[in-house]
Amino acid sequence: MSRKCDLPLHGLTVVIDTAGPRVYIGRFDHEDEQGILLMDADVRDREAVEAKVPYVRKSAKFGVWKNTDRIKVPHSEVVSLRRLSEIEAE
Repeated sequence: MSRKCDLPLHGLTVVIDTAGPRVYIGRFDHEDEQGILLMDADVRDREAVEAKVPYVRKSAKFGVWKNTDRIKVPHSEVVSLRRLSEIEAE
């Protein structure tokens, strides 16, 4: 079994997109059968799915506004996972 620090995304800030208006931005800790654990996360329910893109771009430019210490995102909610550094800032 590998240690957490051996994971390629461990400690990096990632964006988890969902099918609905919710978006997660936080520091990737680890992934297991229950889901993905994020630390120091920003969990937002945007008013519309289209509102997520500008919000994520703003976060890429100015940083993450933490509102949750840690959260486990179930695999069933995850549509995509990307590094925040891959997002083009506004």
